[in-house]
Amino acid sequence: MASLDDRDVWLFDLDNTLYPASSNLFGQIEQRMGSFIQEFLDLDPIEAKKVQKDYFHQYGTTLKGLMVNHDLAPDRYLNYVHDIDFGVISPNEALNKALTNLPGRKLIFTNASNIHASNVMDRLGVSHHFEEIYDIADADYIPKPSQFPYDDIIKKHGIDPTRSVFFEDSAKNLKPAAEMGMTTVWVKTDIDWASVGATDDKGQIADFIHHHTDDLVSWLNSL
Repeated sequence: MASLDDRDVWLFDLDNTLYPASSNLFGQIEQRMGSFIQEFLDLDPIEAKKVQKDYFHQYGTTLKGLMVNHDLAPDRYLNYVHDIDFGVISPNEALNKALTNLPGRKLIFTNASNIHASNVMDRLGVSHHFEEIYDIADADYIPKPSQFPYDDIIKKHGIDPTRSVFFEDSAKNLKPAAEMGMTTVWVKTDIDWASVGATDDKGQIADFIHHHTDDLVSWLNSL
């Protein structure tokens, strides 16, 4: 089990990590993705869903697949899919207190957009804890788990990976972080794709996952 001694930089994924997946906020985003693809590529709902999933698994995000294969302007897509009802997320005073008690720097590291991250954090009431949002545009639209965004956030924000902890719901996105020396925390959900890569061929939790929890606030409070 990786030690948390001397860790003073805390990187958090956003969707289904800072807020519970049970809110189904990401379900709204997925529905908007499908609608966008139907219109953009003139597909029926079943074909659009297949494109959405295929691009997600092949490129890391559906957006990247649309950019590579269809020359999509990313802002058009991001503005559309993130036009959702944030009212399903409630202010989380317990999370606010847990972050208050967490010493050191805190940053958001997300495959989503800056404005989406800001909207989510404002609803949760935790924006003031985070010094920066590193979003998909900062990463030149290259999503986790590609290596580039990990190297880039470290360089741009002067982060020592060996003093950092990374929280993420998608297990495979933790692997590059662990290889760089970060301590990793898998925030487990019941979403199938988020657990891809979480276990080895013996069914044991993969060695790049140093800690895991299905309750972020309780885990932070345990520190």
